[in-house]
Amino acid sequence: MNSVTNDINTTTTTNSKSGQDLGLYFLERSRLGSAQGPCDMDEDEEAPTELNTINSSGGFLVVSPDKLSVKYTNVNLHGHDVGVVQANKQAPVKRLVYYFEIFVKDAGTKGQIAIGFTSESFKMRRQPGWEANSCGYHGDDGLLYRGQGKGEPFGPTYTSGDIVGGGINYATQEFFFTKNGAVVGKVNKDMKGPLFPTIAVHSQNEEVLVNFGQKPFAFDLKDFEAQERMKQQMTIEKISLPTNVSHGIVRSYLLHYGYEDTLNSFDMASKSTVPPIYIAQENGSCEQEDIMYALSQRKTLRQDDKSATCFLLHCQKFIELVRAGALEEAVKYGRMQLAKFFELPEFEDLVKDCVALLAYQQPQESLVGYLLEESQREVVADMVNAMILSTNPNLKDSNSCLHSYLERLLRQLTACCLERRSLNDDQGEAFHLKRVLNSGKKAKC
Repeated sequence: MNSVTNDINTTTTTNSKSGQDLGLYFLERSRLGSAQGPCDMDEDEEAPTELNTINSSGGFLVVSPDKLSVKYTNVNLHGHDVGVVQANKQAPVKRLVYYFEIFVKDAGTKGQIAIGFTSESFKMRRQPGWEANSCGYHGDDGLLYRGQGKGEPFGPTYTSGDIVGGGINYATQEFFFTKNGAVVGKVNKDMKGPLFPTIAVHSQNEEVLVNFGQKPFAFDLKDFEAQERMKQQMTIEKISLPTNVSHGIVRSYLLHYGYEDTLNSFDMASKSTVPPIYIAQENGSCEQEDIMYALSQRKTLRQDDKSATCFLLHCQKFIELVRAGALEEAVKYGRMQLAKFFELPEFEDLVKDCVALLAYQQPQESLVGYLLEESQREVVADMVNAMILSTNPNLKDSNSCLHSYLERLLRQLTACCLERRSLNDDQGEAFHLKRVLNSGKKAKC
């Protein structure tokens, strides 16, 4: 679960916040940084690395010692004399696309080679596609077989010297197959449960080499993934949004965070070109009225000196001293201001992380380096902003202190994408809002 999801879950439990509750909410947000390592954007998942010599029709094929080459050794007396072998792991599902390739070293006497995907319980003496819960692209006739003995027109035949690939596009829920670096066809993936990359050989001297990604593919997988993401982006961009609505959302964001100069410039630029729009809160009050109150209240913030808000401000002061290399001053400040929080359980972990910055010559590369990231500053800035907004006597919904309309829309987008993924058996890459926003920036460059 990514940090945005955690944020959503946390927000739903904060229907009635006092100033202290708001401070504790941002304290929890600050702690989330320590749980995010450099690989937080990706979900670790084992992928196939070799062929499974145990789950194969061993009497009809020989697998090489490196477990990446298979050769048919029988004489093909009937349809059950197939040499079939699966990968040692199921195809990973928490990604946009999974893909592997085979090189046909020798097409043998009949070229009855097949590549595809099968379930764990697949009968290992039948071609992939000839039985239920399997799909296979066959070299001798170019047909695609999906769970029955009769194939359907699909692509060209393939033989010695050809490189053939099989993949799963989790975004579209499709199988696709390639030949010599080009896609030859795709088909709906109607199979559920774990699927294993599968190879079959079925006539004398047939031999294939398998590539699970140990070396570059003939097919440009990165370009394929980029095109798939672009298709998704184009679908989103086709959605029409009235100009005054988008301007209203941007304006509410500037109001929420008190960007007064930018707000004035924005209003001047859009006054003659954008029709006005009224954005009302769910509780009936106008967000603009609530936040305009806060624009004049940015200078004062009083808190109990042992509150979560006060604590985070002291932590940030300490962090900025470390960032500037003023270590002696940081030590003095820590003894004077952070020491009093050591005995308070809810603050202890973050205090220790702050103090640990002093133990490293390059603290930004350490386990507590998250404290030196810009996101940590943003947490503290958001906290101060929310505390100021919460002082508005006209405020009816304290949740509105936490997020602008724009941010709430983005959280709704995240929740919808996660729900869509869960309805698809959690297949496909995890949704990361930061990655989506960054890709949008690149697309406009």
